[in-house]
Amino acid sequence: MAAENEFKHLVLVKFKEDVVVEDILKGMETLVSEMDTVKSFVWGKDTESHEMLRQGFTHAFLMTFNTKEDHIAFSTHPKHLEFSASFSAAIEKAVLLDFPAVLVKPPPPAAAVTPPPAAADN
Repeated sequence: MAAENEFKHLVLVKFKEDVVVEDILKGMETLVSEMDTVKSFVWGKDTESHEMLRQGFTHAFLMTFNTKEDHIAFSTHPKHLEFSASFSAAIEKAVLLDFPAVLVKPPPPAAAVTPPPAAADN
């Protein structure tokens, strides 16, 4: 399927003070690894933005789905609903955006992998 048709789920969060963020991250990584409808998942913690621009948000999560229907299947899956309850309890505030991706610059083609040279017989 063309990359233009991918569907993205972007979540920006500020966790509550007493939350063990690593536990939440492990739970999320486990969840998406078990869900076939999730094409890819990346997350990161802000380290560069000025506080004024960040507005308290510290972490970003981005999931990619092949279609909007795959996102709906993920969102309504019992495992997601169960995780969402604990995730929601751990966050002070969040912004969610769900959108069809518009590809402006495709990634470069993967470089061909060259096998290592054969060992010379002595």
